[in-house]
Amino acid sequence: MTLLEVRNLEVTYPGGAAAVRGVDLSLAAGQKLGIAGESGCGKSTLALALLRLLPAGTRIGGEVLLDGEDVLTMKWGRVRAVRWAGASIVFQGAMHSLNAVHRVGDQIAEPILLHRKATAAGAKRKVGELLEHVGLPAARASAYPHELSGGQRQRVMIAMALACDPRLIIADEPTTALDVMIQAQILRLIEQLVAEQDLGLIMISHDLAVLADTCDRLAVMYAGRVVEEGPAREIYEDARHPYGKALSEAFPRIGDPASRFAPRGLPGDPPDPAAVPSGCSFHPRCPVALESCAVDDQVLREAGAERRAACVHVAGAGAGASAIAAGADGGPTTAAYGVAGPAGTAGDPPPTAQDTGGPVAGSVEETRGSATSAGEPRSAS
Repeated sequence: MTLLEVRNLEVTYPGGAAAVRGVDLSLAAGQKLGIAGESGCGKSTLALALLRLLPAGTRIGGEVLLDGEDVLTMKWGRVRAVRWAGASIVFQGAMHSLNAVHRVGDQIAEPILLHRKATAAGAKRKVGELLEHVGLPAARASAYPHELSGGQRQRVMIAMALACDPRLIIADEPTTALDVMIQAQILRLIEQLVAEQDLGLIMISHDLAVLADTCDRLAVMYAGRVVEEGPAREIYEDARHPYGKALSEAFPRIGDPASRFAPRGLPGDPPDPAAVPSGCSFHPRCPVALESCAVDDQVLREAGAERRAACVHVAGAGAGASAIAAGADGGPTTAAYGVAGPAGTAGDPPPTAQDTGGPVAGSVEETRGSATSAGEPRSAS
């Protein structure tokens, strides 16, 4: 059964900045959906729009169906009832999301008292159970936020999100500013809670490796639109859109020395939401753009089994793989982006020791003394 369905969601801030443009998503109970993209791509705005948490004056269009009920047309009383009880959010930046002058137990208890009409004693008991459920002693309920570590504060935020037994949790960058070991613990905790309670999860991050290791499906956003979607691991390992490919290769793979020398980065910056370029919004930065890309917008089209990508080089199921062939003159090698360049232009030659300032990837000098474990995606970054 579909838990959440987003249809043609549009979000425009006062002043005309179109932060989200025509997004369609669906999520079933027990499913984990990742949303990836650079800062400013609209992923956090999308998360806030799902629960109508955006500033006054923001225009929101489309439909957000939660259990078949459109959140965008609900009366305010119904919206307040749905927040926390039907769907909850783990806000970005646990370091600053908690109120510094209130004990964390009181902050967790607030939605319980509001939505569950519990007694003070009942709410206190529920808070202790929630803290223990996320791996903290019940006694930490009396602590102030500054008395907790970053990982503990993030666990408090997760406990707060679970306080009213919601069916959907939206986690916006839940591992920001945490060291890698704590990140891994938080990710495993979230996975465990989703499995135990059959929750729907939307996780937002810029790191495809984290999302591929945690989520079932993945949507990559650029300039307010979804440019690629499909099974998370498949997109991480073989993205069909050039932006998805570049985002995936932003980090080297552990155990893959050659990835250290793979071309990374893209020229330019993401577009201003108030001045999105015509045609495909990615074409000014795309290494394999055609002339038509500056004129014709690209819609999501089939790019394999349960996969879609908004790229002119993706013509149908399986076409994306055959299109991963050539790169633009003077640009990155074609293997770096995974789509065909104009007229099959040859890519750059492989790097040499002189080019890289070190041994060539895969050479004896490169591999001597390095780890040989399989190149699995990192669980955290």
